[in-house]
Amino acid sequence: MPRLHRYPLAESAEVRHFPNGWIRIVTLGDFTLGEFRLQPGWRWSKDIAPIVGTPECPHHHVGYIMEGQMHVLMSDGTGIDLYAGDVYEIPPGHDAWVVGDTPMHSVEFTGVRTFALAPESVGGGVVATLLFTDIVDSTATASRLGDTEWRAMLLEHNAAMRAELDGHRGRELKTTGDGFLAVFDSASRAVRCAQAMVEASRRGNLQIRAGCHTGEVVLMQDDVFGSAVHAAARVMALAGAGQVLVSWTTRDLLDGSGIALESAGRHVLKGFEGEREVFRVV
Repeated sequence: MPRLHRYPLAESAEVRHFPNGWIRIVTLGDFTLGEFRLQPGWRWSKDIAPIVGTPECPHHHVGYIMEGQMHVLMSDGTGIDLYAGDVYEIPPGHDAWVVGDTPMHSVEFTGVRTFALAPESVGGGVVATLLFTDIVDSTATASRLGDTEWRAMLLEHNAAMRAELDGHRGRELKTTGDGFLAVFDSASRAVRCAQAMVEASRRGNLQIRAGCHTGEVVLMQDDVFGSAVHAAARVMALAGAGQVLVSWTTRDLLDGSGIALESAGRHVLKGFEGEREVFRVV
């Protein structure tokens, strides 16, 4: 529940130090803000990549530069220079570095929860709730709209999905064609995020299906492994347009959460023995 409160940024006890820089983090309810200070010579691929184990930054950043200059290079070869006074958005899949002799000082509103953390610090080898989403009838919609209009709609959709993931403290692992795979440390937050993503998609004139499963996963670089991933994908595939389905394990963790469920029947899931009961969020 949002409430009126304040927290002096300088008094934050959570400060992550890494080569040539640091980030100070403040969390107010479900909202997290980060203050960056990056020294001349800092570069993501040199100073952060060895920590997180990915060749490119997997985070979606939205922020404001108060001092300094930064260059961002996307995986497709496009790049941009960011200057003091700029508000910026940077999609996942990039390298970045400080330009010139002035430290880069910025504040970010997304992409800071797990920045510069090793995979084992954010869920490797632990029990987590996975969320899969997929756009319903995306091929037919793309054909009807045409490439240009479909791409614009898809970009708006992805931005809306990432906003919900960040607001519900989910970690985006990757996009899966026309959907997302994300991980949460809370089953109820994962399901509420899925519900919010369904509503956000409707506002963007699209329908998605979503599925959640809780199990043990191993995070390695920018991917996730384990039978729980396959179970979550199978559960999502059973959902209809606008539906959120959860697995048998996630259902048990939702007791007392206030989230209403109804049985969606017992199903044989490819790769799993016997029938498994799946539940629909109502």
